[in-house]
Amino acid sequence: MQQRKLGPFLVSALGLGCMNLSHGYGAPISPQQGERVLLGALDAGVTLFDTAALYGFGANESLLGTVLKKHRQRITLASKCGLLGIDKNGDGKLVRVIDGRPQTLRKTCEDSLRRLQTDVIDLYYLHRLDRGVPIEDSVGALSDLVRKGHIRAIGLSEMSAATLRRAHAVHPIAAMQSEYSLWTRNPEIAVLQACRELGVAFVAFSPVARGFLAGLPLQPKTFDAADFRRTMPRFEPVNWAGNTRLLPAYHAIAAEVGCTPAQLALAWLLHQGDDIIAIPGTTRTEHLADNLAALQVQLDSATLARLDALINQRTVRGSRYNQQGNLDAETESDFPENLA
Repeated sequence: MQQRKLGPFLVSALGLGCMNLSHGYGAPISPQQGERVLLGALDAGVTLFDTAALYGFGANESLLGTVLKKHRQRITLASKCGLLGIDKNGDGKLVRVIDGRPQTLRKTCEDSLRRLQTDVIDLYYLHRLDRGVPIEDSVGALSDLVRKGHIRAIGLSEMSAATLRRAHAVHPIAAMQSEYSLWTRNPEIAVLQACRELGVAFVAFSPVARGFLAGLPLQPKTFDAADFRRTMPRFEPVNWAGNTRLLPAYHAIAAEVGCTPAQLALAWLLHQGDDIIAIPGTTRTEHLADNLAALQVQLDSATLARLDALINQRTVRGSRYNQQGNLDAETESDFPENLA
């Protein structure tokens, strides 16, 4: 499988985003199905597996630890801290909390190591910026974890170019992870350029636009009550109607190229630079195989230009997150044209 550089590691150009197995898109799948997806990815040559303390409030890390511990030397294991579930009200209901305090990051790492059943995490991201804690303090704590041998490399997630530069001055940053696809172009504002200046790899989550570009007959009104896309403006009825008008032309391009819509989305992303690694998620082995076949898709400059003109920050309707989500993500602001 094609490999790309990620800090000190060589990893598969397509990794596996594991969040879907436990979190975000409705009820989690069974552990048995999760195991099938994880081992299917491993057998297909995927070497980068991405999880977080937040996903399933620890359940996702536990799943990966159980399934992949026998294969630990074959993979690059990435997890995240600084965004976790806390019982704030004492009612047993966990809520998302951003906490970048050094003592919290140290404790979260201890818990993640235990759940992942490993002595060291290869790549450990600060999941979100805690605006009440200087980035230098948070990254300094992660740097201490590197020195102690608990983690091997540090990453950031959903942060700005300015924050990346400040963090990198404290400790080399191996990777920036953020949403990037045809329909989410925020990294093109400043982060991609900063990554390239500093030698930081870029890891793209939701590269198939949260299913929008997967070629599946999505109907937001039928989403599970726990599906977090219900909170995203792009899936609201008026915006959704506008966005789906882009799909016939998109599907036609996929047919011309001779690939599936999901493969086209992934191929477009991989063509944006050899420093970009995509981590599509899936709960089904057949979709996994479809995604990995994108590595064989070649796009010429004319096709790339057509895709860029069709789906971009000006043609997509709606912000990628709701108001709170946009506040939590410290990436450069959405383009003003698509904040409907």
